[in-house]
Amino acid sequence: MKTQVKALVVGGGAIGTSIAYHLARAGWSDVMLIERDELTSGSTWHAAGLLPLFNMSYATTHIHQYSVEFYKTLEEETGLNPGFFIVGNLRMAQTQARMDEYMLYAATAETCGVPYEWMTPDAIKERWPLVRTEDLEGAIYHPTDGYINPADLTMAMAKGARQRGVAIERKWQADGFEWKGDHWDVTLTKMIERGGNLVPGEEQVVVSAEHVVTASGNHAQRTAKMLGIKMPAIPVEHQFIVTEPDPALVAYRKAGGAEHPVLRDADAKWYVREERGGWILGPYERNAPARFEYGVPDSFRADLFPLDLERIEEEYMSMIHRIPSSEEVGLKDDFNGPICYTPDGNPLVGPAPGLRNMWLAEGFSFGITAAGGTGHYLAQLMVGGEAEIDMASLDPKRFSQSWMTTEFAARKNEEAYDHVYILHHPDEERPAARPLRTAPAYDRQKALGAQFGWVNGWERPNYYGPLDAPESFDHDARSFRRGGWWQYAVEEAKAIREGVGLIDASAFTKHVVKGPGATAFLDWFTCNKLPRVGRINLTYALTDHGTTRTEYTIVRIKEHEYYCVSSGGWTEYDGDYLRKAAADKAGEFGYIEIQDVTTQWGVFAIAGPKTRDVLKEVIRDADPDTALSNKRFPWLSARPIELGMCPVNAIRVAYTGELGWELHHPIEMQNYLWDLLLAAGEKHGLKLVGARAQNWLRQEKSYRAFGNELGRDATPLEADLPRFVDLDKEFHGKAAMEATGIRSKCVTLLIDGPEDADPWGREALYLPDAPLRGDGGTRVGRLTSGGYSVAFGKSIGMGYVKPDQAKVGQKLLVRMQDKLWPAEVVEDSPYDPTNANIRVDG
Repeated sequence: MKTQVKALVVGGGAIGTSIAYHLARAGWSDVMLIERDELTSGSTWHAAGLLPLFNMSYATTHIHQYSVEFYKTLEEETGLNPGFFIVGNLRMAQTQARMDEYMLYAATAETCGVPYEWMTPDAIKERWPLVRTEDLEGAIYHPTDGYINPADLTMAMAKGARQRGVAIERKWQADGFEWKGDHWDVTLTKMIERGGNLVPGEEQVVVSAEHVVTASGNHAQRTAKMLGIKMPAIPVEHQFIVTEPDPALVAYRKAGGAEHPVLRDADAKWYVREERGGWILGPYERNAPARFEYGVPDSFRADLFPLDLERIEEEYMSMIHRIPSSEEVGLKDDFNGPICYTPDGNPLVGPAPGLRNMWLAEGFSFGITAAGGTGHYLAQLMVGGEAEIDMASLDPKRFSQSWMTTEFAARKNEEAYDHVYILHHPDEERPAARPLRTAPAYDRQKALGAQFGWVNGWERPNYYGPLDAPESFDHDARSFRRGGWWQYAVEEAKAIREGVGLIDASAFTKHVVKGPGATAFLDWFTCNKLPRVGRINLTYALTDHGTTRTEYTIVRIKEHEYYCVSSGGWTEYDGDYLRKAAADKAGEFGYIEIQDVTTQWGVFAIAGPKTRDVLKEVIRDADPDTALSNKRFPWLSARPIELGMCPVNAIRVAYTGELGWELHHPIEMQNYLWDLLLAAGEKHGLKLVGARAQNWLRQEKSYRAFGNELGRDATPLEADLPRFVDLDKEFHGKAAMEATGIRSKCVTLLIDGPEDADPWGREALYLPDAPLRGDGGTRVGRLTSGGYSVAFGKSIGMGYVKPDQAKVGQKLLVRMQDKLWPAEVVEDSPYDPTNANIRVDG
């Protein structure tokens, strides 16, 4: 066994073998993979081998698409057939709402180049007569999809890895990780058979590895404990059953009938595929329990749990309804094994929080589908420093180390399993483990009709519904069109444009950066000029490749003290990057102190033409009439003020594009300040406003949002933000940004869409220049945000197009509900482009 390697991969399932293969293919010749048992002995061996391309995530869709294409190449390279059966994937819909979901997904699929077809119930019946279709609305069909043999796939990737120089060692368990400053020392223990169990033997080896990747599957909790971190990757029971041969199916195939595609009846919560003349049924039932919350017992190897047929009875009966010939068929085999999940159903892929050169690839509920693409894109991250797609949505640090617990992960993972086949509305809010993180004003907001969204564990008002709503009004109703909440968001947006509104933005991430090296560090770390004391600047931290890693609003408190505000959903993600970068530069710039003060400061954003009228009621100043004037408190400045008895660090900035301030206040005084502002605002018509209206308003101002327009697949210049980039100074990522050029460009569009729907920011953009299914043209880009504009009375969106199509006045088409709707590129900040409203004096 090697004792010194470039990269050590821990885990020999489909994920681990793919990562080892792709690291070697990317040029790392000295790679070793270890497996505590046999290859495929974890969840891989009992996986059903399906390859579902359907996914609402842009990054995950790319990962799945890569896998499907990659698996087709393995036999030619390795001589091993991975058992890939390209039979297609048919997702059936019993309701129009489900078809709406498929239409939104289809728009996302087009942006990633995933082919699909629409099928009517009659067309399904004609092609696959064993399927009952009279109660279906239709289906979406992926002809390139199918299923694969997980064990054969893993062995093919393992052989391909060996051919590229990867060493694969079985029956070795990782029992300790120690960072030595420039490499990891990993203690490995030889596993031996004893009484049918696999137990640690006496033999141990220490392997030095520059990089370590953990792909430990069901053993993720054990791995996390050894690393001293938290990972919300916990398995949930998943059952599937195999029937005896179905005579009707056997006869159909004998008569020349084509193999059925993988059938998915999402409304019935199951998948079905053919298996040796019978059927495999895989249900996603309610009440499937989480397992191994604190680690996998040593006695559990390639084992299964007892089958619980009562739990899946409803799904089993619905299979009989959909495929009537299966009613008389007996059960041949059954499986109930652990499948790892995460709270949002997406895997954990990327750098481990707080650790150097430690990479996680854990929590894969669809591991066979994701294995190829995960290996490919993670290898890009490790070898090249960045992937060609933005992987932030899969980053392990999206679940914060500071508040995440085992109980939270277990309950959310059970929910994620149960929600595999629910309608995935873009405005979906899942209820498990909520409320958990609440700002002090939560109860007051709830009493006033707030309907909350979930952001990094925080409860944040999405909108304020009616207190006197009739019983027929469902606050929990979701839609792929304009839901019940839409009209309330419209009124909230109008209130800010015409009067005054109050938004709770306490979830914002907040860091204090100070010390003798703080100024030099932040000047290098971010691309814009640093503000003067008492002023603010919007700026970006870049990746090594010059793309956008983080967006910051920086307030300069003192000469060498800064208050840095970033997105509320990315606290751990931003903080980890900031701390690691500062540590790397401390020797060059001097002492730098970084404090996460997110939970110490609440934030209320007050905005609208009447904002000064409200604040003048409560500000304590020698001259309250001028305290908020342009002279004393100019736009893009910050200073301490007193509102009643509450000390406030006020920042004159508004994400909504109106006159406004962010009121950063001690969190323990939040209820006092809330009551004070509401009382003062009553006579001025103050309205409470949620995040959905705010999202619409920021698009009217073309304000880019991190995770939407801003990310690791585009530079600030491609985001069309040159005013926030100081090319006269040197900063991290500058040379790479300039070398990248402008591959695509961010634009704002006004859209003449359907009367009952707005875009969600996942839709494809086209030129109206050539036939596309009879109604469109050439695809030139995609939306990254979408919504409704109260200023223009129509849909609005932001997105990326090829530079040639980014000019103002360019006519485009947006795919919504499987139709193409006219759109036009408009000037940046179409509402109040001169910022007159923001700068208004008073």
